[in-house]
Amino acid sequence: MSITGIIFAAAIVGGTGLFIGVFLGFAGKKFAVEVDEREEAILSVLPGNNCGGCGYAGCSGLASAIVKGEAQVNACPVGGSPVASQIGEIMGQKAGEQIRKTAFVKCAGVCGKAKTEYDYTGLQDCVMISMMQNGGAKTCTYGCLGGGSCVKACPFDAIHIADGIAVVDKKACKACGKCVEACPRKLIELVPYEQEHLVKCNSHDKGRDVTAACSVGCIGCKMCQKVCESDAVTIEGNVAYIDFEKCTGCGKCAEKCPRKIIL
Repeated sequence: MSITGIIFAAAIVGGTGLFIGVFLGFAGKKFAVEVDEREEAILSVLPGNNCGGCGYAGCSGLASAIVKGEAQVNACPVGGSPVASQIGEIMGQKAGEQIRKTAFVKCAGVCGKAKTEYDYTGLQDCVMISMMQNGGAKTCTYGCLGGGSCVKACPFDAIHIADGIAVVDKKACKACGKCVEACPRKLIELVPYEQEHLVKCNSHDKGRDVTAACSVGCIGCKMCQKVCESDAVTIEGNVAYIDFEKCTGCGKCAEKCPRKIIL
């Protein structure tokens, strides 16, 4: 190939590149979507975990929703009050009081406490295990399956399987709710971080059946309800329930519980 041909080819390639560059620059300005400065400011304040705990597709989705008025300034469960306060300043709103929460597993059926019908050696996944005979190896059909679906779902490494059941690390938990969604038995709920007394059981079976399946399950005896002076404890569906707003933390329910299932 001659020198003239090489120069001509280089000129064509360079000219094409220049044209594309100019065209893209023009198109970028012509069709640019204006972004509200508040949205960018909010995004810089959010944790950036993109966990989806707020109900939106990542932090950018929440920032956009807040600016549009579709979400509250305290909608980020991970950031908590500090982040809510900063977003409130950006939006010119009061963030309001935000109670810190943590995930809580309503099951104490560890190995040796909860009885099993057979040995399961398949895939460690709670959804898969729940599809096995009798809904899993454990006699209690309400207890933790121990397959670790919640562990896989947690983006903060705040929940692990210990002695056959899921256990939450309160300090690491950000209350994003991913584990709540992942649990096929709906054993996990978000509770106030400072709550001192919680019922670690979710069985709705009658006392006799609970006793046959687990040595620590709630039998619905109502002894906790009778000693509660603030009417915070009730029996619902054969299992004790504590109203956190009424609970004073006196601890009488925990002391009276014959199964020691109230923490």
